[in-house]
Amino acid sequence: MIHVPAEPSGRFPDAWRQCVGTGRLDLALRRDYQDSLKLLQREIGFRYIRGHGLLSDGMGIHQPYEWQGARHVRHSFTYVDQVIDAYLELGIRPFLELGFMPAELASGEQTVFWWKGNVTPPRSHREWAGLVRATLAHLVDRYGLDEVRTWPIEVWNEPNLADFWQNADEAAYHRLYEVTAHAVKEVDPELRVGGPALTPGADDWLERFAQFTEDHEVPVDFVSKHAYTSGPAQHVPFGSHQTLAPATDLLDQFAAPRDRLKGTRLAGLPVHITEFNSSYCPDNPVHDTAFHAAYLAPVLAAGGDHADSFSYWTFSDVFEEAGIPTALFHGGFGLLTHRQVKKPTYHLYAFMARTGPDLLARGDDHLVTRHPDGRVTVLAWAPVDASGRTPGPERHRLRLSIPVGAAEAFVRRSTVDEEHGNARTAWQRMGSPRSPRPYQLDVLHEAAEPARSHARLPAQDGRVDLDLTLTRHEITLVEVTPVEDEAPPWWDERRLLGREDTR
Repeated sequence: MIHVPAEPSGRFPDAWRQCVGTGRLDLALRRDYQDSLKLLQREIGFRYIRGHGLLSDGMGIHQPYEWQGARHVRHSFTYVDQVIDAYLELGIRPFLELGFMPAELASGEQTVFWWKGNVTPPRSHREWAGLVRATLAHLVDRYGLDEVRTWPIEVWNEPNLADFWQNADEAAYHRLYEVTAHAVKEVDPELRVGGPALTPGADDWLERFAQFTEDHEVPVDFVSKHAYTSGPAQHVPFGSHQTLAPATDLLDQFAAPRDRLKGTRLAGLPVHITEFNSSYCPDNPVHDTAFHAAYLAPVLAAGGDHADSFSYWTFSDVFEEAGIPTALFHGGFGLLTHRQVKKPTYHLYAFMARTGPDLLARGDDHLVTRHPDGRVTVLAWAPVDASGRTPGPERHRLRLSIPVGAAEAFVRRSTVDEEHGNARTAWQRMGSPRSPRPYQLDVLHEAAEPARSHARLPAQDGRVDLDLTLTRHEITLVEVTPVEDEAPPWWDERRLLGREDTR
């Protein structure tokens, strides 16, 4: 029996909800995308959203033209305004990523993704700086300086990979960062700019980035990187499979920037993990499973100890980096499929959104918090075997003594496992339809809901004993609320059908 303290050990950091990822920004113009984001914000409530392509041709900001024998540039914000207006209306702010390169400004033709984001340096750093200044000046004019000062501004994406930055040229990235950071500060010195948005395994770039910015007096307001735990992709048609490291490897990656930057001018700056997930492939079926929710539960519970934010990549399967998805469940990154079918990992986040601000206890399989009204929440998860050598335990028992400060407690439990809150299981049983019909979608939405139960338990010495048995790959949220019974003294269930003799 684990004796949960009655007094909190401190505040529970909610870095897990600080940011979430998205496909390229122009996807936000679609109805399915906006419907998904509305649901996400209503049930979870992220603060920021980050995606690629703000400056790519799909958003149409950079519009060069010839007039009277000279080159000019018109900056158009038609789509940008629609996207950011929609975000703000839903209570989420942009975490701006400056990329990729507009084709008419690019020095080469190399692209990434099905939608062909250009990943070459600008052929004119002066024109690139003008693009950055014009974009931010417009945002300040439209949304106000106080608002835009709250939006982090990240320079590029994964420049240490040749797929995302031509030749993975570190010196060229440093030059791009220098020009960009100064352009940002020319708009307003208090706008927050940072980078270098590195992939796992490239932490040696951090020290050199710190040294470069010190040597050249380049502003840096935060440090960013990405975290994934998957091995090389094993491709099959329309899918990928990968080995996974233990989830604790993600926490090690979250901690790396602070460890590596000790003693540099960047020590102590906010650290943002602007992408994280298990697999980096947008067609890996593991993303859709109950295993995935249980695998990531300890990361969400402890990640705030190591980073100021860690952004799940991504909130929705409205996402086209590898092309248009060919089936409803296709291993997409999203917490939601197309048509807003909730995946088990969605529920992990929704459960986290119901935790309290005071941290009472935390362990390898549980997180206990308390709300100001006295409600105690227990998030528990079954351990998983990330190696795949075993299926993981069929049953996992957790016993907790919970402080409630009352004679009785109302206990509400919500459960997700292989059978509950798991639409993928139902989808497979109905034959894995690539394009489910409306009635099938209704079944999947129903199957995606967690199992729910409630009970009323007696307390002894102000404590309630919880004896939880979790099934394989289960995550469960138990909410324990002190009971103040307001039933009138004359109420007697034995008289429900009008019998007066209650002996």
